[in-house]
Amino acid sequence: MYEVLLTDWRRFNDWSNGNDKPQAVNSDPVNHPEHYTKGSQEAIVTIEEAIHDAPSVEAGFLQGQVLKYLLRVWHKDNPQQDAKKAQWYLARLVETLN
Repeated sequence: MYEVLLTDWRRFNDWSNGNDKPQAVNSDPVNHPEHYTKGSQEAIVTIEEAIHDAPSVEAGFLQGQVLKYLLRVWHKDNPQQDAKKAQWYLARLVETLN
């Protein structure tokens, strides 16, 4: 699955321009939402890399949710709401690790 995402990512970016940071992807609210494409790679790639070694599917899911909301916190209309959502998922993650 990672290879498919990487291929998709490269298809939407021009790596031949020599820039360290990929060019912005055209806004696509389903496949490449603007609030997930602000960094040097899409949030989905960052999340997949982070949860790779999670001890369970549940823990990986919860960690992914925490990351999702934190990665987009400054890119949507209500940063406090996204921070609270991240906090909610983090509390559940901590519970699963006990």
